[in-house]
Amino acid sequence: MSGTKPNSMSRAKVWTADVENLFRFQQAGYRDELEYLQVKHGALIDKWPETGFVRKLQRRDNTFYYYSKKRECQDCEIHKVKVYAY
Repeated sequence: MSGTKPNSMSRAKVWTADVENLFRFQQAGYRDELEYLQVKHGALIDKWPETGFVRKLQRRDNTFYYYSKKRECQDCEIHKVKVYAY
């Protein structure tokens, strides 16, 4: 588990809930949920119960990003989201 590296990377083509969460992790400076848990040593990930979207993430400089219940990854940003395969 520790130091796990992805085997491949592709770009998101369409919006899904998973792409939304990846967008939020990448905006906070992490590859994905797995890297966040490795860096923050198993910190709990605060999610909105209604949508399952990430609510709050701690950046590497210990400041926080807070996210809305609503979609934040707009159509014009979908192609920027990296989807990693392990």
